[in-house]
Amino acid sequence: MITLRLDPKLEQAIQNTAKNLGLTKSELIRKSISEYLGKLSQPSPWELGEDIFGKYSSGLSNLSTNRKELLKNKIRAKRK
Repeated sequence: MITLRLDPKLEQAIQNTAKNLGLTKSELIRKSISEYLGKLSQPSPWELGEDIFGKYSSGLSNLSTNRKELLKNKIRAKRK
């Protein structure tokens, strides 16, 4: 059992949300904590795609930081 102190605005928001969903406050809080903990254990988007990121690499490691300069150089090269 856990005792928890909440500020009045948060407690009112929980009460209203629980009422709208047809749940008790305890059910809403249990579900919210469970969902939050489940999200913490899920891999991040980077971890999910780590094996494919850079798979079709251009060989340039500065594409995101120097994108404007790289684009200018490409445009200049086309004009020549």
